[in-house]
Amino acid sequence: MQTQSNKLDFNGQNIYVGFDVHLKSWKVTIMTEKLTHKTFSQTPKPELLKDYLTKNFPGGIYHSAYEAGFCGYWIHNKLKSYGINSIVVNPADIPTTDKEKVQKEDARDSRKIARSLRSGDLIAIHVPSLKTLDDRSLLRTRSALVKDLVRNKNRTKSFLYFHGIELPESFSKQTVWSKKFISWLNAIEMTEQSGKDALNAIVGASTDLRASILSVTKQITALSKTKEYLEQVTLLRSVPGIGLLTAMIILTELETINRFESFDKLCGFIGLIPSTHSSGENDVVGNITRRGHSILRSAIIESAWVAARLDPALTKSYHDYCKRMEPNKAIVRIARKLLNRVRYVLKNKKNYVSAVVK
Repeated sequence: MQTQSNKLDFNGQNIYVGFDVHLKSWKVTIMTEKLTHKTFSQTPKPELLKDYLTKNFPGGIYHSAYEAGFCGYWIHNKLKSYGINSIVVNPADIPTTDKEKVQKEDARDSRKIARSLRSGDLIAIHVPSLKTLDDRSLLRTRSALVKDLVRNKNRTKSFLYFHGIELPESFSKQTVWSKKFISWLNAIEMTEQSGKDALNAIVGASTDLRASILSVTKQITALSKTKEYLEQVTLLRSVPGIGLLTAMIILTELETINRFESFDKLCGFIGLIPSTHSSGENDVVGNITRRGHSILRSAIIESAWVAARLDPALTKSYHDYCKRMEPNKAIVRIARKLLNRVRYVLKNKKNYVSAVVK
């Protein structure tokens, strides 16, 4: 007698999962090769998604994708450990219709990701190792502290200006807070004690931030001397304009230079390529694209200003560019040349030697 079997078997079938990540919930869409199974909300726990897939699609080959964002890569690493083929994608790379742009919602976003994953239209971004992520966080923490210090310095200047307190001539042009300047701030007398307390709070916060930045900088210096970074940092510092902090930013943000097939792909990743618009016989080349790695782009362009003074070849190129364009546009060209030098020393493991015409 033939019996009915209630056992599910999706052995060898591909199951596609797209989800929109938020702090308190995920919007998940699951698709098979032919059908859209379901769109639902779940608490932000990868193990719950794994349990749902193994219960409803036992034996299937699971694929998942989500947008890179505030949550980082821990979700990706968890899903990979459960045997799910997870990828993280750049939100700008997900095919989007005009309707989806003007009628944006979480459920529609998750369906869009799942649909694009199933059709093979998604390109995974590079996921750094856990060590690189931890080392990178140290550099980014220092950058955040420096920004906080700048804000607090501006807050102090605004306080002094509001109360009509003029800076002494000896301090009017300095950009770095010296011990004498801090002593002068602490010695300022206010009409009321409440005003003095307010000033002390602002100055005290700046002092604490300076101490934190110094501590983190020492930790970064120690990290740069470890076997994982010492050789590459030495190579990068042979390039004019690249200091220790910039070298560590480059190494922790890129992780490995070998993941870029060409110099153009490296420039595209950082955002040192022009925006273009072509239609018919009209070709318009604009400013550098807004898309790119803002941290690396800022670091390279800031270093380019220094390199333009130190490297004779770059000095000449900068002056040539300035004859036909604005200085801010010329420095972008210098930044590309500097980046090419960075790529050369890392790929060939050779120190950079400045070209000097004899």
